[in-house]
Amino acid sequence: MRYAFIITIIVLLESFSFGAALSLQWWLRPWLAEQGLTAVFIAVFIITNGLLLLTISKRFANSYRWISGWMLVMHFMMLSALLTLLLHGAYALVVMLLSSAAVPVAVLSMYGRIFALTVFIGLFIYALYNAYAPVVRKVSIRINKPLTDELRIALASDLHLGQLFGNAAIKRLHNKISQLKADILLMPGDIMDDNTQAFSATNMHEQLAELCASLPYGVYATLGNHDLYGHEQPITDALRSAGVQLLNDEVLQLDHQGQAFWLMGRFDNHKRQRVATSKLLAQVDTTDPIILLDHRPSDIVEHSQMPIDLQVSGHTHNGQIFPANFIVNAINRLGYGYEAIGNGHFVVSSGYGFWGIPFRLGSRSEIWLITLRGN
Repeated sequence: MRYAFIITIIVLLESFSFGAALSLQWWLRPWLAEQGLTAVFIAVFIITNGLLLLTISKRFANSYRWISGWMLVMHFMMLSALLTLLLHGAYALVVMLLSSAAVPVAVLSMYGRIFALTVFIGLFIYALYNAYAPVVRKVSIRINKPLTDELRIALASDLHLGQLFGNAAIKRLHNKISQLKADILLMPGDIMDDNTQAFSATNMHEQLAELCASLPYGVYATLGNHDLYGHEQPITDALRSAGVQLLNDEVLQLDHQGQAFWLMGRFDNHKRQRVATSKLLAQVDTTDPIILLDHRPSDIVEHSQMPIDLQVSGHTHNGQIFPANFIVNAINRLGYGYEAIGNGHFVVSSGYGFWGIPFRLGSRSEIWLITLRGN
């Protein structure tokens, strides 16, 4: 499976390189001779494969960010060129139909390049905004179990706290949740971006502790795949010391206005020996409301047949960069959003943070407010 993933990434990189090289050649054609255009084509592949080798060999820290960033640049090159081609084709057709005259190629070429450059820059600005400006999604859910009063649940998955997403993001999350008047915050996995280096170096502990102390019922989390890549214990210790209550294959009973409800939390399936959901359910009273934190949405179909009232997940990032959102939704029963399935309700968040580089296109940084009501 690992080798299939690596081969897929390499094929994608080479395909992106080909498309980006053609797009760049088109854009530079008025200013370069054929030899120069050939050099540009070759240079794109040299950059791609050079970064790929550095990433595979792990010659320097965070090399994956460099190749991710280069892949994004190539992707935006292709999108800019494709959009320009489509709009110019439509424009030329309209002019020809209305005036029976063709648009001079030189005019198309000049304005096309200006337009493509504008689109390229605009995509970066828009994608950066989507990564750092979270939107609040709201959903109201009624379950067929007793609940004395509505429970206001804030959901923030996939924070990926690290060098590019830290104190300011935690403070912004704190402010947003205070405005929403949430009772509890759930964070189903990928809290850290692989390790605690940036968390410790920039003292994120204080901001996270303030957030935890601000909620009536506190903050509860599970560990995602990025929390388990060799730094599970430091991440666990850092989160617990800040006041986050981790549910690692554990259940916990809480009280809301005299009514008991249960939280169940699972390790991400990167931890192969994790406990089955059915064994966790055996530890709870299934006549009470049950909320499950499960990082990946991969077991939704199975969980929909169990007495679980609400499952919150993340992991998918809703693809993070278009058109990956279509792939995410094609391979998951629910790759993003809210849906009532079988016996339960399921929310899969695109995440509050981001992976790798701070860009989102076709997805948005988000916080969910889930209002849970009983019968």
